[in-house]
Amino acid sequence: MLRKIYLLTGLLLLFSVSAGAQDRVELFGGYSFEHFGTSPARNLNGWEVSAQYKVLSWIGAVADIDGHYASPSGLDTRQVNFMVGPQISFPSHISPFAHVLVGIDHTRFGSSADTSVATAVGGGIDWHLVPFISWRVFQIDELYTHVFGGKQNSARVSTGVVIHF
Repeated sequence: MLRKIYLLTGLLLLFSVSAGAQDRVELFGGYSFEHFGTSPARNLNGWEVSAQYKVLSWIGAVADIDGHYASPSGLDTRQVNFMVGPQISFPSHISPFAHVLVGIDHTRFGSSADTSVATAVGGGIDWHLVPFISWRVFQIDELYTHVFGGKQNSARVSTGVVIHF
């Protein structure tokens, strides 16, 4: 009986190691800079987090949330985006990726706020450092929003840590 327990435990450990090697889930978190394309344009600093579930080793579904903040000329500016979409990546030591995301943008200038549809098209490069951890060297997105009756084309650049499960 004891041999069967050891064998079963060994098989479970082997299965969990091989399942972990597939890196089905990726969590990203880090610093983000946005050049918010309004008139006048604003430079915003903030954060970005995302989670990806890989359907296959090269394609997955991503949920992305970011927040950017600034106070140019004393006018409090805040922007938060929540977007989802497909991401294609090429798994290797240095792994490029590309995605198209669609979701919601909420922007506030001073006491005025507006919510609109947001889309982001972009990609970047992840550099595998050690098992389960990569560095997102950069992620660059062209972000489109439609707040306050106008269209904004903004550039978003992010960097940070990616954890693989």
